[in-house]
Amino acid sequence: MRTDRGWRRFYATGWLVSAAATAVALRLWQSRVREIEARAEEAVRSREEVARRRAVEERLRIARELHDSLTHSISVIKVQAGVAAHLAEKRGEEVPASLRAIVEASADATRELRSTLSALREQADTGSGLAQLPQLLDRARAGGVEVTLNRTGTRGDIPASVDLAAYRIVQEALTNVRRHAGSVPTTVCVSYLPRSLTVRVENDGPRLAGSPVPGLGLIGMRERVTALGGHLRAEPRETGGFSVLAELPLDAVS
Repeated sequence: MRTDRGWRRFYATGWLVSAAATAVALRLWQSRVREIEARAEEAVRSREEVARRRAVEERLRIARELHDSLTHSISVIKVQAGVAAHLAEKRGEEVPASLRAIVEASADATRELRSTLSALREQADTGSGLAQLPQLLDRARAGGVEVTLNRTGTRGDIPASVDLAAYRIVQEALTNVRRHAGSVPTTVCVSYLPRSLTVRVENDGPRLAGSPVPGLGLIGMRERVTALGGHLRAEPRETGGFSVLAELPLDAVS
C-alpha cells in the first residue's frame, strides 16, 4: 500500500516537474521568437530608412541639376528678350507681340520651375505631414486665400506615407485655388476614420464651364493616391468652385 502511494507521489512529482520544465521551455521559445521578430522588423526599418534617404538624395540631385541648367537658360532668354523689347521702345519702334510673349512666357516658366524645385526640396523634408497643416494654411492666407480648417475624428497611428500624401494633396489643392480662383472662401476638411483618412478641399469660386483639363498638379495627386491604394475625386462643384476629395487607406505601406 505504501509502495503504491509512493509511486503515485513519484509520478505526480514527475508530472509537475515536466509541466514546469515545459512552461520554462515555452517561455524561452516565445522570448526567442519575439527577439527574432524584433530583429527582422529592425532590419526592415533599416532598409526602408536607407531607401528613403536615397530617394531624398536623388530628389535633391534632380533639383540641383534643374536649377543649374534650366533656370539659367530661361533667365538668359528672359533677359535677352527684355533687352530687345527695351531697345525697341527706346528707338520708338513698336515692340512685336511675339517678343512680349517671350518675356511673359519666360517669366512664367521661371516661376513654375522655381515652384517645382521648391516642391522637390520640400519632399526631402521627412517631417512634412498633417502636423504642419496649420503653418501651410497660414501661408495660404498670407497669399490671399480665405481658408478654414475642419477636423473630425481622432487621429491615431497614421503611416508616414499616408500622412505625407494628405499634406501634399492639401498643399497642391490650395496652390490651385490661389492660381485659378484667387481670394475665394476655401474649406479644408480632414476626417480621421478607423480604417482610412479622408481629405477634402473645396472652394466657392465661380461656376466652371465644362470639365477642366487635368494639369500636372491633379495628375500628381492622382498618382500619389493611387500608389497608396486610395481614391481621388477632383471635379467642379454644382454650386460653383472646385472640390478635391481624397480617401487614403490606413493600411497602406509606409
